[in-house]
Amino acid sequence: MAPTSSSQPALLWGGRFTGAIDDLMFQFNESLSFDKVLYKADIRGSITWAKALNKLGILSDDELRQTIDGLQQVEREWEEGKFVIDPKSDEDIHTANERRLGELIGPVAGKLHTGRSRNEQVGVDMRLWAGEQLEAIEDALRGLLSVAAARAREAVDVLMPGYTHLQRAQPVRFSHWLLSHATFLKGDLDRLAGVRERISACPLGVGALAGNPFGIDREFMARDLGFRAVHPNSLCAVADRDFVVDILQWASLLMAHLSRLAEDLILFSTAEFGFVQVADAYSTGSSLMPQKKNPDSLELIRGKAGRVMGQASGFLASLKSLPTSYNKDLQESVEPMIDCVQTVSNCVRITQGVLATLAIHGDRMKAALTDDMLATDVADYLVRKGVPFRQTHHIAGAIVRRAEEAGVSISALPLSDLQAISPLFDADVAQVFDFERSVEQRSTVGGTSRSSVLAQIEAIEKLVGTQ
Repeated sequence: MAPTSSSQPALLWGGRFTGAIDDLMFQFNESLSFDKVLYKADIRGSITWAKALNKLGILSDDELRQTIDGLQQVEREWEEGKFVIDPKSDEDIHTANERRLGELIGPVAGKLHTGRSRNEQVGVDMRLWAGEQLEAIEDALRGLLSVAAARAREAVDVLMPGYTHLQRAQPVRFSHWLLSHATFLKGDLDRLAGVRERISACPLGVGALAGNPFGIDREFMARDLGFRAVHPNSLCAVADRDFVVDILQWASLLMAHLSRLAEDLILFSTAEFGFVQVADAYSTGSSLMPQKKNPDSLELIRGKAGRVMGQASGFLASLKSLPTSYNKDLQESVEPMIDCVQTVSNCVRITQGVLATLAIHGDRMKAALTDDMLATDVADYLVRKGVPFRQTHHIAGAIVRRAEEAGVSISALPLSDLQAISPLFDADVAQVFDFERSVEQRSTVGGTSRSSVLAQIEAIEKLVGTQ
């Protein structure tokens, strides 16, 4: 059976074709359904292109004015939701905008594409859009760090169990735990600056692959669009989606960090822990069990981390075997980039909201502290008396074992039992069994003492400008 097709308006590339494109192929080929979010970037790039054509004398001053006025009208239609998509001809945002411009200003619109290819145009649009979105995400990350620092300062006196292997290990400040996640996010903020810098190379003026034949001023266009540099090679420029890989991989690590924070908060909000409670605004209930309060915001963040990581690995698989220059496979870079950026933006903002409204139950954290978590402090007590740590470690382990056999905590063992294990124990060993003293002894840079934690808070406040 022959493929079905219908009469369609002339497409931008249709000059050498005599038959209509198959309807399914048109749908398979189109990208407007997702790249329409690039409308503002596409119009911004077209206005700059029109200015460059005017500098060459290809567009007169009057034609430039008509073109800019028309493009601005197209942009208003998108913003007001009045843009009418032609489902038979608008295969992408470039086609749609140019088609509508022609309806508004007539034949002059036909000059706009002089010397320009959609191969370069889509690269410009993606870079402009991504740069703007990542700037907003950077602001959101700073906001998240600001909230983390504020909550850490507010709860600086709250002590909790610190964990390794998800087993109680040593006492720490709740603020120290929160700042551990904030430190990962600081790294993400640092890496984002590099991603944004690599995005800022302008491919406009490279043509379909070989360059521009009219001597268009690429430096002018890069400056006019706010890029830091021009892309140095036309063949590479139209095929370059390394910036998309940068975004996806950066986002994957950020989402891994948000997911780990989410996982901690999910655990800590269970009845078994009860350390925190997620606000109603970021929770949902059960359709069957009326008592349930589910931390769905955090579970979605944890789940969306896998989504973003999948986009990164999936696009690399699309990219790895492409021959030189532009290939249609590169259309597969647009949708994951857009979805990834929007997903990350939402997750950062939701995390900020969760932290800002989180109820912190210091009493439950204090109740979870147990004396066996001070076993290392017992070992350190003997270190200060000159015993090598490898010996003190075994001595402290023997004390823990003795307490378990007696069914008491290590702090409840009589001094005679301790001295039976090591004669170096004295009555002052009782001072060891103090959680506040334990955390305060860890006062080196990055430690969990009050002064160390406050220094970490101040560093974040200085970074985000709230100090």
